[in-house]
Amino acid sequence: MAFSLSNGAGGLRIELPDWTDIVKTGTFKELAPYDPDWYYIRSASMARKIYLRGGLGVGAFRRIYGGSRRNGSRPPHFCKSSGAVARHILQQLQKMNIIDLDSKGGRKITSNGQRDLDQVAGRIAVAI
Repeated sequence: MAFSLSNGAGGLRIELPDWTDIVKTGTFKELAPYDPDWYYIRSASMARKIYLRGGLGVGAFRRIYGGSRRNGSRPPHFCKSSGAVARHILQQLQKMNIIDLDSKGGRKITSNGQRDLDQVAGRIAVAI
């Protein structure tokens, strides 16, 4: 399975790593995600967040997708999500030329990436 964006030269694809079916998305989780398409959903969400607000890096995405760690009878505390998942998705989006490194740090959307995401959003709006 691959997420594709239409491009003039064919389709761009996100390649799934081998560990997507067994990896936890954070240390505060007990199990891997049940949805088999979770990797594509997370990558689309990360692309949208970079589209709306550039300059986000791995650390920012670890905070965004973090959550509450339940410590049994002890009080819960905030815990960051997995950095390897965020890093791999950012590398895949960068390989697809949707995002690029920002000079101030983090990632920013490219003009090709903005065009592709606008086309996908337009197709979804027409379908609804």
